[in-house]
Amino acid sequence: MSTTSAEENRGTGAATAGPEGDDNGHHLPEIYRDDEYSERHVYVPHKVGLPPLGTYLALVWRRREFALELSRTTMRAKHFNTVFGQLWLLLNPLLLGLVYFLLIDLIRHHARPIGFFAHLLGGLFLYQVLQTSATEGSNSVVRGGGLILNTAFPRTLLPLASVATSFKRFVPTMIVWFIVHFAAGGGLSVQMLWGFPIVVMVTVFSAGIAMFCAASQVYFRDLSSFLPYLLRIWMYVSPILYTWEEVPASYRHWLLLNPMSSMLACWSDVLNKGLAPDPSLMLIGTAWAIFSLVFGALFFISRERDFAVRI
Repeated sequence: MSTTSAEENRGTGAATAGPEGDDNGHHLPEIYRDDEYSERHVYVPHKVGLPPLGTYLALVWRRREFALELSRTTMRAKHFNTVFGQLWLLLNPLLLGLVYFLLIDLIRHHARPIGFFAHLLGGLFLYQVLQTSATEGSNSVVRGGGLILNTAFPRTLLPLASVATSFKRFVPTMIVWFIVHFAAGGGLSVQMLWGFPIVVMVTVFSAGIAMFCAASQVYFRDLSSFLPYLLRIWMYVSPILYTWEEVPASYRHWLLLNPMSSMLACWSDVLNKGLAPDPSLMLIGTAWAIFSLVFGALFFISRERDFAVRI
């Protein structure tokens, strides 16, 4: 009977190891049991399919510390944990904002140039969340090839770690914005609390974009070279270098096809005008964020099993 069972196992390709150990009798740590990564898998090229999403999302939540630690490692590698690194983290977007301010505002002669500068900086700082998430996330899977080949974990943690990094880089830039805002004669209002859900909205949207770009980069390696130009064009058509009110009403419905337009319009109203955001714009921005997260996650997860073969 034992010979027959062994032959059947060899014929079906089933693993003979029990749940407590491998073929050599080695004991498996508790953390690797009772999930899909404790089983053996044969990865086939061009295999597209979704694992049980409930189990998968539970694994992502259990391994969230991995993404946070990977984000901290990335920050340390770029010296953002040092004094000069944190200073550059503030100066880089500030200098970029000054360049755009000189090119746009001084030519157009705004009545309140310092007020427009606050609008410009606020939009640039928030847009950096998307830009950094997309650029860093696009390389996260390819750059993490060693981890993918040697470590068992949900691969979505790689682009999500890039999103965590972009959020950490965004937070200190708001110190610069508040300085400019107060210099422009602005104050604090309770409506500014709307800024928190708007930041969450942009972060969720960026997570979907990061996962989509990360999976696409595995198949199209030139994407990371093309992406900065695409993101720059995206910024130009978003209400950053101009205000939402400057767009003629007859063209605004076309501008709403840009997912960032509604989010940035709400952001500017909340921070620079101290007004509650337009409910319709908030609804549109929320819809874009949910769509991006669901589409990006499903696109990434359905191709996750193919990554080890293609890297």
